Amino acid sequence: MPLQSQQIVDRNDWRPLYPFGSHFLDRDGLPYHYLDEGRGEPLLMVHGNPTWSFYFRRLVTAFSHRWRCVVPDHIGCGLSAKPSADRYGFRLRDRVDDLSHLCDHLGLNRRVTLIVHDWGGMIGLAWALENIERIGRLVVLNTSGFLPPAGKPIPWRLRLVRDLPALAEPAVLGLNLFARGAVRMAPARPLPPAVRNGMLAPCDRPRHRLATLRFVQDIPLVPGDPSYAMVKRVDDNLDRLRGIPMLIVWGAKDFVFDLDYLAEWRRRFPEAGVHVLARAGHYLLEDEPGTVQRHIANFLDCHDPAAADTLNDGS
Repeated sequence: MPLQSQQIVDRNDWRPLYPFGSHFLDRDGLPYHYLDEGRGEPLLMVHGNPTWSFYFRRLVTAFSHRWRCVVPDHIGCGLSAKPSADRYGFRLRDRVDDLSHLCDHLGLNRRVTLIVHDWGGMIGLAWALENIERIGRLVVLNTSGFLPPAGKPIPWRLRLVRDLPALAEPAVLGLNLFARGAVRMAPARPLPPAVRNGMLAPCDRPRHRLATLRFVQDIPLVPGDPSYAMVKRVDDNLDRLRGIPMLIVWGAKDFVFDLDYLAEWRRRFPEAGVHVLARAGHYLLEDEPGTVQRHIANFLDCHDPAAADTLNDGS
């Protein structure tokens, strides 16, 4: 039986905004959806929660004329399979293993530019630390690669979803409040209806919202939490990435990954280029798409791994 996307029942006004070909990798019988647009050095974009590859659509359109843009949908998200909890683990380790299999399948072995946002930061950076020789550049967009800085508490909304399943399951699975809240609170300005519909389209029914819930429940805060050891390992080893060119573009109005997280990134990576967008929120690619694209394009041009290889060869 051929792999195919989950049927999405929603308004279709978002589809012209996402004019890309779909590809699928079989992950133990689960269709793992990804975009693979353009040619050239690979730009690997890793989304968070509750977004999907739709969030990176403008970067794909802007950069696929020159670079190869690879953008997966995590299992349970976007156009990937929506399995039950007894069919898939929904833990950080599962996400990193999926990404690793995809990169191996596509032969992304050298000069990968990793672009990460939200939970995609921990997923992508965990993979990067296991594959440092493949990484050419890093682009960080309102995310984390470490435990909350200085014991900073997570926002109370996340705490409720994480720790109170009797409340979270009907709210997140039944009413879709997490994703619906995100399209209103994560951007600093209202999203156009078509964009809002695109963000929400994969969460069209309760059984398609499980990943949204499990991402939050998997946030590790104390050593006994299932994904704590892996996050701590990324936290402890993040400095191994310091020799890789890094760009940080940050929406200043983010209420989750706020300026304290940015300060921690700056402390750990003082050599990184940093651009703070005062009018952008967590969904900075929706608030300031042109500005983010310009900063990334300039960074890619200034840190060209192929050119560096040519210089090192003495050519």
